[in-house]
Amino acid sequence: MSKLAIYLASTSPRRRQILRHIGIKFRLLRPDFVEPDIKTSNAPKKFAITCALFKALSTLRHHKLKSGVVIGMDTIVVQGKRILDKPATVSEARKILKMLSGKPHYVITGIAIIKLPERRVITGAESTRVTFRTLSAEEINRYICTSEPYDKAGAYAIQGRASVFIERVNGCYLNVIGLPVPLLLKLLKQIEPKVKF
Repeated sequence: MSKLAIYLASTSPRRRQILRHIGIKFRLLRPDFVEPDIKTSNAPKKFAITCALFKALSTLRHHKLKSGVVIGMDTIVVQGKRILDKPATVSEARKILKMLSGKPHYVITGIAIIKLPERRVITGAESTRVTFRTLSAEEINRYICTSEPYDKAGAYAIQGRASVFIERVNGCYLNVIGLPVPLLLKLLKQIEPKVKF
């Protein structure tokens, strides 16, 4: 078995939880990258991958890592060409949930892995189609009174109270939480073929 030092450039508690659950040992690095305020995109996968790469690269400025891999990730929610932000206020959360009500949207996670010391980069993106049932105003109001929508792209957590909003998921469920495990393992194998999980 090839031992590979894994560094996760993320502040997401959900990503940490998923990695620990599947038994991958890693060290956490806090990225120093502010995501650009882009509202629309004709290439959302490319946008998510670019943000993931800049998150991973930002950690290398502060840590002198000799070997291993640094993993950056970025998850966005897209409806049409519109990128839905993490809401900062109740009114923003309400607006986003009204947009998602009764309609499909896509959750896209970009992954960028940097192999050290050679700084070889490999990237990929996962897209999952999620459809909400039609939500009543009362349901939206109850949900936005919780703390759940406010650090989530698209103003909801599929693994939390918003699970009752979901009518259909087409694709990787874990991607909607923020970490598409099959894609991550595939990329790790590509960048380090001898590694075992």
